[in-house]
Amino acid sequence: MPLYEHVMIARQDLSNTQAEGLIEHFGTVLSDNGGKMVDHEYWGVKTMAYKINKNRKGHYAFMRSDAPAPAVQEMERLMRLHDDVMRVLTIKVDEHEELPSVQMQKREEREGRRERR
Repeated sequence: MPLYEHVMIARQDLSNTQAEGLIEHFGTVLSDNGGKMVDHEYWGVKTMAYKINKNRKGHYAFMRSDAPAPAVQEMERLMRLHDDVMRVLTIKVDEHEELPSVQMQKREEREGRRERR
């Protein structure tokens, strides 16, 4: 089956558990349609470059899936209809990387920096 990566931005006024619940909900949509969620990461609340629906911040989530195209299309359709989801990006990849995503690696590298004077 084809491999996909998805990035979702949810509204900023959701709690962390509600945002993570969205990830699980869309994972079950994939599994109901013959696919599976390989991995997912919750990136937290981040500031966006521009306002989307009068929001400056949003909950970012990253998902890796192994699913047929109709399952991904159904998940995207439901994401676009969901009131809490502001943006969705899906790309098809040749293979999934085993390491944490670049976004998570940056967070880990920041902790190892030396302190400013």
